[in-house]
Amino acid sequence: MDNSLPVIYLSLLLLILGAAGVVILRQIFKTRKVEGKLSKLEKKLKEKRGTVGDYYELGSIYLDKKLYAQAVILFQKALKASNAEEENLAPVYNALGFAYFSQEQYDIAIRQYKEALKQEPEYVTALNNLGHVYERKKLTAQALESYEEALKYAPENETSKRRSESLRKRLVPSN
Repeated sequence: MDNSLPVIYLSLLLLILGAAGVVILRQIFKTRKVEGKLSKLEKKLKEKRGTVGDYYELGSIYLDKKLYAQAVILFQKALKASNAEEENLAPVYNALGFAYFSQEQYDIAIRQYKEALKQEPEYVTALNNLGHVYERKKLTAQALESYEEALKYAPENETSKRRSESLRKRLVPSN
């Protein structure tokens, strides 16, 4: 019994260290993959004009890195890319709105989300994002309207459900 306790502790420690090692290695590989893609896209876009997809992908990486101003520039380039007429630009406008939202430029974000919805009226993510920016601006009725519109297209959308319920409680005072 005396010898088994240190063996159990040592085994447990090795198990924890092994699990931590796996998590760290996965993160390293993920980061290397993203950095490789970032480097490849930046090099490609320096050499020649890119497609909507190229600029969108690079802008999305910049959003993940919280480089919002650089992401805005890339999303604007995506909108002006040579193949822009034949692409669905709703995700680009939505991402551009998110970049502005992240910089607390709410009015510009609203314009971008609305443009995304002109392109694709049933775009639930853009509707949720529009609701969120309205909430930030304390425009509760408009926010609720956006979330309820999203629920028309995606009745099981958790974000829309949760936010609309919360806003309804705020708008309708309890007795």
